[in-house]
Amino acid sequence: LSMGGGCRPGRGGGGMASSSLILRCLPPAYAAFLLIACLLNFQRALALFVLTCVALVFLAYSLLKRLLGPKLRARVRLRGHRRLSLWFKRCLALAAALALVLWLCLDTSRQPEQLVSFAGSCVFVAVLFACSKHHGAVSWRAVSWGLGLQFVLGLFVIRTEPGFIAFQWLGEQIQVFLSYTEAGSSFVFGETLVKDVFAFQVLPIIVFFSCVMSVLYYVGLMVTMGTTATETLSVAGNIFVSQTEAPLSQEGVKLTYGDARNLIEAASSGAAISVRVVANIAANLIAFLAVLDFINAALSWLGSLVDVQGLSFQLICSYILRPVAFLMGVAWLMGVAWEDCAVVAELLGVKLFLNEFVAYEELSKYKQRRLAGAEEWMDSQKQWISVRAEILTTYALCGFANFSSIGVMLGGLTSMVPQRKSDFSRIVLRALFTGACVSLVNACVAGILYVPREAEVNCTSLLGTPLGSSSFEVYQCCRDVFQSLEFSPGALDNCCRFYNRTICP
Repeated sequence: LSMGGGCRPGRGGGGMASSSLILRCLPPAYAAFLLIACLLNFQRALALFVLTCVALVFLAYSLLKRLLGPKLRARVRLRGHRRLSLWFKRCLALAAALALVLWLCLDTSRQPEQLVSFAGSCVFVAVLFACSKHHGAVSWRAVSWGLGLQFVLGLFVIRTEPGFIAFQWLGEQIQVFLSYTEAGSSFVFGETLVKDVFAFQVLPIIVFFSCVMSVLYYVGLMVTMGTTATETLSVAGNIFVSQTEAPLSQEGVKLTYGDARNLIEAASSGAAISVRVVANIAANLIAFLAVLDFINAALSWLGSLVDVQGLSFQLICSYILRPVAFLMGVAWLMGVAWEDCAVVAELLGVKLFLNEFVAYEELSKYKQRRLAGAEEWMDSQKQWISVRAEILTTYALCGFANFSSIGVMLGGLTSMVPQRKSDFSRIVLRALFTGACVSLVNACVAGILYVPREAEVNCTSLLGTPLGSSSFEVYQCCRDVFQSLEFSPGALDNCCRFYNRTICP
């Protein structure tokens, strides 16, 4: 990121020269843009400023480590001081552990669910260690650093206002970026299909993203990040699709991305590559949803033979995986949110035995019902879960460890390396279990740090005026109205318009 060279074109011809020129111009252009944005309105540019500072910190650390790392290690590792260095590391680890315990004691006094999440993370790590095939090969230093960095990053994003604003802004910009897919998909399929049909709404995003990755690789930005074409699409697939589909398209990417002779060809090649991935996802979704419906129909029939009504795959998962949902910190013992554990366990089972797409689709239905202010219970079925349960479930489902991935993963890998089929078959179940536990640990870390950020609703003001529609805030206020003896007639009339209670006239 040196700015001393200016924007002078480098030697060479063709795409390499243009790529070099673009890379030389980007840092000073970005610095000028950030300076102008901060001078015009610093509050508006706060998110971009924070993200830039974070990136600069990582770049500075990498530079200092490369330049001063060997000298510092040589000074620290003096002869005769190995024992002193060992005791210093032990004291530092003990101080960090004591600080964590003290922070948990002070921070979890009002939110005991956070303490459950901390215990859950310890349990999941212990289970992973116990199930390890080579206990001596476990690097506890890497585990500690990984969890520590994840905790620090989560503390910055979840607990600090600048971090929350910066990453919220980043998420919004990514949504805006991906929404540009609608321009192309609406032209090809029509606006009606794009708005109402899942396949035409979500799958075109993969085509658009693959096209962008191909262009970035051609320009040279992805090479600057130290990744090859194969690694680039693999990362893109892991973020937006699944780790199982990435190996199926890597063989073509090795040739297509590298052989592009101009920008137009790179964009076209990237879009064409994604067709195979999109078809694979669509086929999997059709098959898995059909299998789930068949399993539920079979279980329902078997249950009716022994007078067990409503037996389904989701119901079985809600009982088997309920302890796992509890360890995530969804509920505190037998508290109000205990029934949320059953719903979260259902979603975990769907994700583990089918795939994450189906589980996220079910989670979105629960969230939509909550935001619409629906009744919490209807016909003995929970209609929505708490905000905390939604957030923790979002992290727990964010992974591709499921049984449906095994076949596609083995097929994709063995097609490229047939002689390693037996090796892949031996480790695939362990990799599945590890991936599932890692997602659960991520949810536990989020549970440790999560605190409600929603402002308290003024129910008197909200219910004092006529309401045109219900919402989650309206439901909460109406629940308090129905449970209290003191309420205004206007508030009761508003609540009775949406919810049927015996107190309603």
